[in-house]
Amino acid sequence: MGKIFKQLARHWAACLVVVALLIVQAYCDLSLPDYTSKIVDTGIQQGGIESPLPQTLRSSTLDALSLLMSEEDAAAFENAYEYYVQDDGVLKLRSDLTADERAALEEAVTVPDIVLYMTASQTANGTGMPAQSLTPLSEYPPASSGGEAASSAASPTAESTDETETVAPTADDLDAVCAQFAAMAQMPGFSREMIQQQLAGALAQMDETTLSSMASQATLLVSLEYEAQGVAHDVQMQYLFRVGGQMLGLTLLMVAVAILVGLIASRVSAAIGRDLRRETFSSVIHFSNAEIENFSTASLITRTTNDIQQVQFVCVILLRMVAYAPILGMGGIFHVVQGNTGLAWIIVLDVVLLLTLIAFLMNFAMPKFKIMQTLVDKLNLVSREILTGVMPVRAFSREKFEEERFDKASRELMGTQLFTNRAMVAMMPFMTLIMNGTSLLIVWFGGKAIDAGNMQVGEMIAFITYTMQIVMSFLMLAMVAVMLPRAGVAADRIDEVCRTAASIHDPDEATAKPALERKGWKGVVKFEDVSFRFPGADSDALEHISFTAEPGQTTAIIGSTGCGKSTLLNLIPRFYDTTGGRVTVDGIDVRDMPQETLHSLLGYVPQKGVLFSGTIESNLKFGGEQITDADMKKAASIAQAEEFISTKPDGYASPIAQGGSNVSGGQKQRLSIARAIAKDPRIYLFDDSFSALDYKTDVTLRRALKAQTDNATVIIVAQRISTVLHANQILVLDEGRLVGVGTHAQLMASCPEYQEIARSQLSQKELDLKDLNNGKEGD
Repeated sequence: MGKIFKQLARHWAACLVVVALLIVQAYCDLSLPDYTSKIVDTGIQQGGIESPLPQTLRSSTLDALSLLMSEEDAAAFENAYEYYVQDDGVLKLRSDLTADERAALEEAVTVPDIVLYMTASQTANGTGMPAQSLTPLSEYPPASSGGEAASSAASPTAESTDETETVAPTADDLDAVCAQFAAMAQMPGFSREMIQQQLAGALAQMDETTLSSMASQATLLVSLEYEAQGVAHDVQMQYLFRVGGQMLGLTLLMVAVAILVGLIASRVSAAIGRDLRRETFSSVIHFSNAEIENFSTASLITRTTNDIQQVQFVCVILLRMVAYAPILGMGGIFHVVQGNTGLAWIIVLDVVLLLTLIAFLMNFAMPKFKIMQTLVDKLNLVSREILTGVMPVRAFSREKFEEERFDKASRELMGTQLFTNRAMVAMMPFMTLIMNGTSLLIVWFGGKAIDAGNMQVGEMIAFITYTMQIVMSFLMLAMVAVMLPRAGVAADRIDEVCRTAASIHDPDEATAKPALERKGWKGVVKFEDVSFRFPGADSDALEHISFTAEPGQTTAIIGSTGCGKSTLLNLIPRFYDTTGGRVTVDGIDVRDMPQETLHSLLGYVPQKGVLFSGTIESNLKFGGEQITDADMKKAASIAQAEEFISTKPDGYASPIAQGGSNVSGGQKQRLSIARAIAKDPRIYLFDDSFSALDYKTDVTLRRALKAQTDNATVIIVAQRISTVLHANQILVLDEGRLVGVGTHAQLMASCPEYQEIARSQLSQKELDLKDLNNGKEGD
């Protein structure tokens, strides 16, 4: 996992922006349940009334409330409503009140609001107070909670209780009570202190639960007052539109932030995928054959494609979900704890259960992910072998065998994938059970809290929402926890390729300086007691090889199959490095030359012609931008490719499919030869490059090639005697040892191994040395 975070660290600025945006998104997401609670509790149940302090107040109600306050509070209260806003005597609350002044007024008016509302309620039910005294507060039944109380204040309908039917007070009842208070204030012996004493005595007899329940009903008087003014509906709708508008604004902001986060996360992950592909390909392109064989081509393809896709996908998830889940979860926990609902233990239970589930799944499924990637490699290997060898498979009627081999590899992968997928799928029912069980616990214990007056319906809805957000945070982490191990394995496999140092590398600057400063290269190739052993092999593939290939001469290498001919040729371009002795070009060890400098001197034609997707022109100019159209056409003419190119409708612009699959073997070989000739190198390396040519074309091509390479060094690996017959020197290899060096005539006289090869390929007439020496057709 550290390797994935290392890749993300390269884009730290974008990651910081994503985290900042996720905090904004989480803030919006966590604010919405609060607004939902406000709409339910305040907007619906309380008619949009947020405070026990009315925004507008009639003078009669103000006088009645003032009588229930101390002289100091009454003076401050009356001062807060200092001017009229309507002709009918409605006063408006001052807008310049400070927060402290407003809080003090709300505290002062709460008990008078409750007393005035209860008195109006008693009046509506025929038990109103006499004008000469104030009934003790303790004799009033506590106002009903929640929506019941709100509806009571909003409409004069009858409500059923356990014993009697209670009628909700109306504006007329409030007016009657206010008139009674006004009349009582005019009675002889009336004093504000008497009312304060009665209120204090009544409050002293109540417990905290009753006081808390009554305090939550202080807004009922405000609702009744607004009804009397005829603005109750307007106040409620204004509140709902205001809070709903804020919710809509937060939602739109959250959507915009989520889109922006997704865009940045996608760009970062795409950049990580691009960089990984670049690094992996850069490493692979510099690998020698030893490193390629160590990883296998199929595995390198899987690592460059499937593994990088896994890492790229997980990087998006990390930025979009893993970074968001903790922010959302911690924010939800903070809101739940801050709410002081007494239900926080449900969250603790959820977290413990979720962590236990995630830990179990991680330990249970993680070991399978590394196995899965290995099986993907195996399936790719089998698929590649079958598809590249489909002709021999059909020719030998091995279709059923190969189908069974592919099916076995596919079933092994399927079994592992099913195991990991089932582990992931099994997580969902448990998550659903935890979520639904949590909701059930909240509704059960929240309902009891609402019944006791310790919680409102909106608070319970918000608590459920926050709890679901917390659970969803852990659900996101659990889903990612299942994906991360596989991505971690993929990252390790990619890193293994990137960390593998190529065994063949350029020398340091000081060592390479002579080669870099040299201008006129002649192209003299010399092997000095060269030995070579493949990595992990028990014996040498080449032993003590020494020879010199001069410019203007052709050096041919011949021998039985597997004797080391191609291996010897591959030591010159450093596809392998010698394990003993050295190979030099113009006296400089090839290991002391920059590979770019060395390869610029070489024209290499591999044993198996390799063409690249594009056109004939792009393939012939593969050696560099310095190759002109004239060079290209000349090379094609020398390689005897001009004839078939001219027959194509598009000529040199004719398309070449991947691997040259739309041209024949002989055409592919001639184009490969032309590609090397177009480069005009100092040293030509032909690795059995004439095997697919017919005898006539072979003779014609070599005659034209001899004229082109008069000043260059030519080294040819061949199986056919006819190809090397007129070489200036022929090297005969046998089981990695040089058993003969000389011309055809010399070797026929002195080398039994060469004689054996010649007798197996040439007729008796062709073996006549005199005829061969006098013959001119090959010159």
